[in-house]
Amino acid sequence: MTQPSLPQGRRASIGAAAAFAVFSLAAPARAAEATIQSGDTAWMLTSTALVLFMMLPGLALFYAGLVRARNVLSIFMQCFVLTCALSLLWMVCGYSLSFSDGGAFIGGLGKSFLAGIGTDSVRADCPTIPELLHCAYQMMFFLITPGLFVGAFAERMKFSAMLAFSLIWSLVVYVPCCYGVWHKAGEFFGLSGVIDLAGGIVVHITAGMAALVLCIVVGPRRGFPSVQMLPHNLPLTLVGAGMLWVGWFGFNAGSQLSAGGPAAMTLLVTHLSSCTAALVWMAVEWRMLGKPSALGVATGCIAGLAAITPASGKVGPQGALVIGAASALICWFACAKLKRKYGYDDSLDVFGVHGVGGLVGTILVAVVGSKSFAGGLGDFAILPQLGTQCLAALYTAVFSGVASWLILKGIALFVPLRVTADEETQGLDLAEHGEAAYNS
Repeated sequence: MTQPSLPQGRRASIGAAAAFAVFSLAAPARAAEATIQSGDTAWMLTSTALVLFMMLPGLALFYAGLVRARNVLSIFMQCFVLTCALSLLWMVCGYSLSFSDGGAFIGGLGKSFLAGIGTDSVRADCPTIPELLHCAYQMMFFLITPGLFVGAFAERMKFSAMLAFSLIWSLVVYVPCCYGVWHKAGEFFGLSGVIDLAGGIVVHITAGMAALVLCIVVGPRRGFPSVQMLPHNLPLTLVGAGMLWVGWFGFNAGSQLSAGGPAAMTLLVTHLSSCTAALVWMAVEWRMLGKPSALGVATGCIAGLAAITPASGKVGPQGALVIGAASALICWFACAKLKRKYGYDDSLDVFGVHGVGGLVGTILVAVVGSKSFAGGLGDFAILPQLGTQCLAALYTAVFSGVASWLILKGIALFVPLRVTADEETQGLDLAEHGEAAYNS
């Protein structure tokens, strides 16, 4: 006996309902799988590699060319070992303390050793990339920040003291700043809405103030300032500067944590600020000293990169020109005049370039990043934001400076901070590492 057939329209409706039911059951799994996007993931993988490229070999080459020949390997050694040691420290507890919920100033230990983070884990603030990739990307910031301040005490600090200071400082200073500015989205030292896309506060002001304290507490190099201590290989420095410039696209544009229009604008303004600062620094040197120098152009481009870092998510091309020009003028003054006036031996001008540059960008974003300024993208009033940015910079500078001084004094109770006079004359390559970059 044949069953009566259903009308065509009813059969279609039942089929559609069945298909919808199957799709509804599968939807949660498919949605979870679709959260991580291959385009954003590919961009952040690239950005992570670019930031590591800034440290190794970019920063290492930049600094190595600026020191005297007998200290080249010590610079490379410091950059390589800091990369390794800080990467492990980040995995053990740094990431958890920086990017998991906890107290007012620091996160918890629930993600120590990356516990609970699998290949499909994501964060609410960047759901299109794996959390493991977010961890790896932020790891690069964690390791390059102490890498910046090794230039302040170059050619005289003991390797053991440098390593101990860098590890302790990273947990005591970097982690709370990272937690407040980035994990808590600008809830920092009681302030709200602090703007710092990629590290003007978290990286450059913290490292710059640590550099100033380090060079003062450790003391000047023997013969400073009467003895000229010229760079031994400027081509190395220029190559390193170029690598830093390229890597900075991952540093800034990668901080958007996705590929798209905001990342494109961030990359563009980063480049424009660096170009402007390099040319303005060259012009100032040309006017003041009679000749434009290759070192001046390289230093200027780094100052422009440091200054645009906190502002790069809010400014347009016009703002990038303002920040680049201002950073060149102010950083040049800090390196050429301020250091000479007060007599501190910041060997490779870490405070003058990174500390002052980061300060310039942190403050100016409140002006040129506002929609009231041509090309500005920020939806905020200039004066209130300016107050917030100035206070955030001040709190960070004081916090990093005081903490750095206390850490140094504590380390000095156990190991000497600097090498002996004979070892400094011999050079750190042989005295600290038993090797020489150049064998006769």
